Amino acid sequence: MDLKKAYTYMVRCSDGSLYTGWTTDLKKRINVHNSGRGAKYTRCRLPVKLVYYEEFSTKHEAMSREVHMKQLTKSQKEELVACFTKKP
Repeated sequence: MDLKKAYTYMVRCSDGSLYTGWTTDLKKRINVHNSGRGAKYTRCRLPVKLVYYEEFSTKHEAMSREVHMKQLTKSQKEELVACFTKKP
């Protein structure tokens, strides 16, 4: 049984846009994005900066949350980011 955590995350691209994805290793995934080997969307919008993430017990939960987050409006995503950065 794989006990590895899964994450749904958002990065802010250099053009100010937000990209949402999921991974089992946040640090590695951000490095992959910034090396130009990440998602096609982020490749021409480097560098990216991690601005939000949620942790889940399973890959399925993280993937489901990714789908849900991608359906949010830009302002709803910005609200999540704002609340996340205000955490103590």
